[in-house]
Amino acid sequence: MKRLFTVIGLGRFGYSVAQTLVTKGCEVLAIDKDEEKVQAISDIATFAVQCDATDERALKAVSAQNVDVAVVSIGENIEASILIVQTLKEMGVKSIVAKAVAPIQGKILKNLGVDEVIYPERDAAIRLAHRLVSPSVLEYLELAPGYSVEEVSVSEKLSGLSLEDVKLRGQHNLNVIGIKKQVTRMVKGRMMKEETFNFTPKPNDVIEKGDVLVMIGREEDLDRFCDNV
Repeated sequence: MKRLFTVIGLGRFGYSVAQTLVTKGCEVLAIDKDEEKVQAISDIATFAVQCDATDERALKAVSAQNVDVAVVSIGENIEASILIVQTLKEMGVKSIVAKAVAPIQGKILKNLGVDEVIYPERDAAIRLAHRLVSPSVLEYLELAPGYSVEEVSVSEKLSGLSLEDVKLRGQHNLNVIGIKKQVTRMVKGRMMKEETFNFTPKPNDVIEKGDVLVMIGREEDLDRFCDNV
């Protein structure tokens, strides 16, 4: 049986969440009070409804209480976000994820019983700052305070070396959990580039310039490594 989600608030963030859930095979009830936003997603979402999500009667009318997870993506309107979460909790929705734009808003949402609070703008800003400080860092994901996963582009300095030669674990206290490579293959008579992912890297695997190392470790160790490569 497919899981049923409701996404309340169909701005860029909410639209993307709903669209991705559908591509993953989930059923999505998309809700917004803006008719144009509802129309824009009507061909994608399983159900697309225009209504005021702060109104409990309106939510019950579209059976929002029956969803497995509710995603409240109205971060900018703090009052509406809080009212919607309160209503969903009173209706007995099993799990709620909510977007927030400020720590105080996130704290209030947590106190209301939200299972997960996300900060898209803050997280995007942090990832951007990491890339600006260390150009070799292509992507960044915080795992816990002080620890992260980063995608690091292999420089000319490391090209041709094996993972064992680089001594990531011994000298840098870092672990490589994957290697992305661009390979050229013949497809229907044409040379095509495609990305491969080695998710079980071995010490004797050789890395080349342009490869991407997926690394995990302490942020200070990752920063030090990126500064030197």
